[in-house]
Amino acid sequence: MNGPQAGICYAQTMPANATHSSSMPPGVIVLLLSLLLGLQPVTTDLYLPALPVLTAELSAPISQAQLTLTALLLAFGGSQLVWGPLSDRFGRRPILLVGLCAYVLASIASCLAPSMVWLIVWRTLQGAAMGAGVMCARAIVRDLYSPTQGARVMSKGLSGLGVIACLSAPTGGLLTEVLNWRFALLALGVFAAFTLAVVVLRFEETVQHKNPQALQFSTLVTTWREILSNPTFWAFSALTATSYSGLFTFLAASSFVFTGVLGLSKTQYGLVMFVNSLAYISGTFVCRHWLPRFGVRRAVAIAGGLTLTGGTLMAALTLAGWVSIWSILLPQLIFMIGHGIHQPCGQSGAVGPFPKAAGAASAMNGVLMMLSAFAMGAWLGRHMDGTVLPLTLGMWFWSALIALSAWTLVQKHG
Repeated sequence: MNGPQAGICYAQTMPANATHSSSMPPGVIVLLLSLLLGLQPVTTDLYLPALPVLTAELSAPISQAQLTLTALLLAFGGSQLVWGPLSDRFGRRPILLVGLCAYVLASIASCLAPSMVWLIVWRTLQGAAMGAGVMCARAIVRDLYSPTQGARVMSKGLSGLGVIACLSAPTGGLLTEVLNWRFALLALGVFAAFTLAVVVLRFEETVQHKNPQALQFSTLVTTWREILSNPTFWAFSALTATSYSGLFTFLAASSFVFTGVLGLSKTQYGLVMFVNSLAYISGTFVCRHWLPRFGVRRAVAIAGGLTLTGGTLMAALTLAGWVSIWSILLPQLIFMIGHGIHQPCGQSGAVGPFPKAAGAASAMNGVLMMLSAFAMGAWLGRHMDGTVLPLTLGMWFWSALIALSAWTLVQKHG
């Protein structure tokens, strides 16, 4: 089969619940998923305690410091449009090797950056390289499992991500306190180098039939059109994009709020992020318990109620004048339990209809998540005013959109 039809054969030649066999032990698969997905919290959470310090040391405004996050995420999202088709054409393994090597090099360059401008440049490259790892992780799940099985396996990988996130912020705070912020950035390269070693030694290619037409322009256009016209893809992508944007709002604003407004030390802030990650891990365990009992749609709907409760409570307490660590952290923990359910269901569900184009579908899902997060980061950069309101009202906004997606789009098309 040649031409545009080759790009859409996945919808015609493979049932939606098809799976591939793999000689990799299940434990190895979960470890690989945890490390690859864990690149994202390591890249964002570990350096957050250092962000106020490096901003001051490099004599940069807060708006420019926010670009170290938003530019990274924009590159992370955009790069997946390239990595996805490349991985469908050549397989997941070579893309992982190239991406992880580039990430290690960008991490070394970041810790040596002489100015905020150069730090933004290297963080942007780091984000593009990170896209290879995270995109391949989501595609690997679809390579090996049906959508329902994939949600459960993804929740295990995201539990591992949660453990990594638990350790990231405290480690970043400790490295910044004891050494300096450059060592916090260097730690990212160490993590990526370890992940690269595991991929080299244990990962086996999961794409059984590579698509030789995957990079042809006509095939790309046809594939993107098929993905973007699928209502199930949009339902779950809306869920993942709004859920991640809520998390990103907290990540981008919390270091300035907790250390600058509420007066926590960098180590104390690391503990806040640790507890935040524990709530997320709890959510992934709840997800695995609820899926066989309720199914994906009902589990997501219940989690939408948790999310909206957390966001509304955070905003209500702030607007009522009660501003403290606990008035923000406790509602955030409720939000994170819901996040631990939305993400595995959403990420697996978005690529579920595309077993032969899992890389492309994973990439498009990732792009939509990063675009919404980038828009929120740009808004925060302009509206951080020395109060907690940009954080708490932003969380309220996204919690409402998450619940709306969970209660409408996912229920109809999920």
